[in-house]
Amino acid sequence: MVQGKRWVHRATRPATISQREKQAIVSACEKFIQDVLKPRYLSEIRPTKWNYTVDIRGAWAGGRYRFIQRFRSGWEQNRGEEFDSPFARLDRIGPDRFDIYWMRHTGKWWPLHANVTLAEALHILEADELLHPV
Repeated sequence: MVQGKRWVHRATRPATISQREKQAIVSACEKFIQDVLKPRYLSEIRPTKWNYTVDIRGAWAGGRYRFIQRFRSGWEQNRGEEFDSPFARLDRIGPDRFDIYWMRHTGKWWPLHANVTLAEALHILEADELLHPV
């Protein structure tokens, strides 16, 4: 059986980011984590018998900035083990333009907001409860 040709959407990667712009993005996101996320969602570490948050941090990789929670296990069989779980991501699509993704419970990234500035993205991260750490 012969298969016909079909059109497929292929996302294009934005032009390479300059080191200066990358550093500005990382600095703004780290300031957001220190000034907004940590005081609001990690004012103190409260150990439980389940997994509990011990840190919130960020990481830049491949034109994307991920917001990550670090969990510590309180379960008896693996008490004290730690693991990372990302909860939100900013994808740079152009100069001062970002798409915002949310990490679903399935482990897949889900697009929520498109083509926003960095300032708008950080405001959305603060206001949209779906993008908050657990």
